[in-house]
Amino acid sequence: MDAFYASVEQMDFPELKGKPLAVGGNRQRGVVAAASYEARKYGIHSAMPSKIAASKCKDLIFVKPRFERYRELSYQIREIFYRYTDLVEPLSLDEAYLDVTENKIGISTATDIALEIKNAIQNEIGLTASAGVSINKFLAKIASDYRKPDGIYIIKPHQVLSFINQLPIEKFFGVGKKTAEKMHQLNIKTGADLQAKSIKELVKHFGKQGRYFYSVSRGEDYRKVNPNRIRKSVGAENTFSISLKTKTEIWEALQPIAEKCWKRYKQSNANAHTITLKVKYDDFKQITRSKTYDETIESAAIFDKALESLMDLFDIHQPVRLVGCSLSNFEIEEQINENGQMTLRF
Repeated sequence: MDAFYASVEQMDFPELKGKPLAVGGNRQRGVVAAASYEARKYGIHSAMPSKIAASKCKDLIFVKPRFERYRELSYQIREIFYRYTDLVEPLSLDEAYLDVTENKIGISTATDIALEIKNAIQNEIGLTASAGVSINKFLAKIASDYRKPDGIYIIKPHQVLSFINQLPIEKFFGVGKKTAEKMHQLNIKTGADLQAKSIKELVKHFGKQGRYFYSVSRGEDYRKVNPNRIRKSVGAENTFSISLKTKTEIWEALQPIAEKCWKRYKQSNANAHTITLKVKYDDFKQITRSKTYDETIESAAIFDKALESLMDLFDIHQPVRLVGCSLSNFEIEEQINENGQMTLRF
């Protein structure tokens, strides 16, 4: 979806249309969860501290997120996907992979399916989406960002290597800012440069991720679209309008967060082994502490006791702006096959 949270707000409140909009935070505190395309022109993006966003655009409008509304629309969009295939792998509220190698409608090309889905989302819901169409997840993911907003980009099998060869290394999924800097130091600036490196050299510099870079630079990604994809963790957190200064304040503030986290965990029907407590200080430095159990975590009492012991490990040397907790290390196995697929990502 295109700037999903912000687009929903502009759709539901027409007075916000065409205006620079940030969902989340306020002018003094918090973090931007989503930015409208009007705000993005000022360099504002998700995960940016609200104070920095406000300094970039004096007319920036902040609105509180309405996650129930976003979930409601996300489910409606997913129902549109299911008209074409049951092989839908949601990644978040606003994106998913679809395998349309075989589809319910009998449409011969993935491009035609993508166009139909885009039109259905716009006509029935009122929002725009961008689609990437290609032979695997890696390529579809890159393609989906290539013509935003309201775009479609197709990478056909015979175009794969030529597309990757000219692709800037920063556009590769999995290459963040630090990895890109390291690659530039190794004179790797494009997919062609990455292809020229041996698997031995890439593993030497990037560890296990080097094998991934070696494969995707050749257009190889054998992960299947998994309709039963299960999340690997559940959590909850809160950014406070007034920073917390003592452990007592933090512990009190943690209680409703922990309650929400535990509720999500029970709803997930998962079996976790690890509990994590997170704090973010006023200087945005983030610290986490975790505790792992041999047995799965089945009672709220164990969860609360673990959070209490983890709290003792923190040094509150400056005010805390965010507190969060999560349960992870689920008993899950992800399957991978080696069959080629025609994959869409929205």
